Amino acid sequence: MGFALVVSPALVLLLGPFDGVIVVNACGAISAALILTRVWRDVQWKTFALLVIPAVIAIVPGALVATTLPPATLEIGIGVLLIVVLTISLMVTRARVTITSPVAAVGAGFASGFMNVTAGIGGPAISVYAVLSRWHQTAFAATMQPFLVVVASTSFASKLAFSGGEEISLDWWMWVLIGAAVILGLVAGEALAKRVPHTVARRAVIVIAYLGGCVAIVHGLLAG
Repeated sequence: MGFALVVSPALVLLLGPFDGVIVVNACGAISAALILTRVWRDVQWKTFALLVIPAVIAIVPGALVATTLPPATLEIGIGVLLIVVLTISLMVTRARVTITSPVAAVGAGFASGFMNVTAGIGGPAISVYAVLSRWHQTAFAATMQPFLVVVASTSFASKLAFSGGEEISLDWWMWVLIGAAVILGLVAGEALAKRVPHTVARRAVIVIAYLGGCVAIVHGLLAG
């Protein structure tokens, strides 16, 4: 989730809201698939199904929104959405309320699918549910991997299907480099995780994500 929060606004600025979010979806699916091979045994498949079905349903209206809005408007929306979900996530970590209703899981899945296809940031909605339901961290992290594989890959395909013939402006060799970068990043991240305190990494992700969201809003306003 930290990957999407940091990379999404940066790629939106570099490639535009259409190509940027598509690349985030592709990289998210690749990285989650690689991580899944190591956490397969801890996945809670019943909860996965409860989350992923509404998420896939929400991808359809989300893809329509993402492919019909003007680029500047979509860029502003991505920045605002990023800041809002980050703020909600931070506020929820202090909440003492416990919510375990299946309805809450369905709502979180739907919100995640919609945000993933429009902005490439589907993780925070599920993390809010995880905090409120007191979901164990190990099971949560493991279950997120197949969820992200399905949602990110479906978002990727849906945006292409609803794009009206719009093509991605990346050559094949760029995709090869992106895939290699994801793999190298996972290896480097695992090595650094043993040396960088969790709280330091989390704060860095939050600060960078907030800055990225603000820059995306400003850039969208100027472009509009």
